[in-house]
Amino acid sequence: MQYGVASIYKTCDTIEGLEDSLNALVLDDHNFIDYEVIYFVIKGEANSICLNDYYYSLQEIAEIFEGRLKGKILHFSNAKVLNLDEEEAQYFLNITGAKGISGYGNECNGITSSNLDKAFFNLFKKDENMLDVLEELYQRHYAACKLLDFRLYY
Repeated sequence: MQYGVASIYKTCDTIEGLEDSLNALVLDDHNFIDYEVIYFVIKGEANSICLNDYYYSLQEIAEIFEGRLKGKILHFSNAKVLNLDEEEAQYFLNITGAKGISGYGNECNGITSSNLDKAFFNLFKKDENMLDVLEELYQRHYAACKLLDFRLYY
C-alpha cells in the first residue's frame, strides 16, 4: 500500500493449494495480466520450496506452472535461499514462460528482505525493463543487495 503496488495475499500449505491459488489468479483474476511479479514468502532450500514439511523441487513447480507465468517474474523472499545453476534456471524459465526468477542467496539470519522486496516491486511501476530495474535496485540499495545476495535469473 505504501508504494501503491497492487497485491493479493493467499496462504497455502499443500501443493494442491498452491496450484489452486495460481489457477484462481491466472483464470479468474482479470487484473493478472497487469501483475509483473509473483511474490512467494515460503521456506525451502536452494532449488526447492517446502510445503507441509515436504520439499518440492523448482523443476516440479515448473511442471505444475507450465506455460502459466508468461512474462512474469517469480520472486522469493529471503525466507528461502535461491541458488540455481544455469540449467535449473533455464529449465524453469522455459517450462513456465516466466521472464525471470529472483530471490536471495543468503538466509534470513534475523534480517528480512521485505523492504528490499518492496523497493524491487516499486521499481517495476516506473520501468518494465528487468535489467534496468536490477541496475537501479543495486544503485539505490547496494548494501542490502550485497548483504542478502540478491539474484535474478533470466
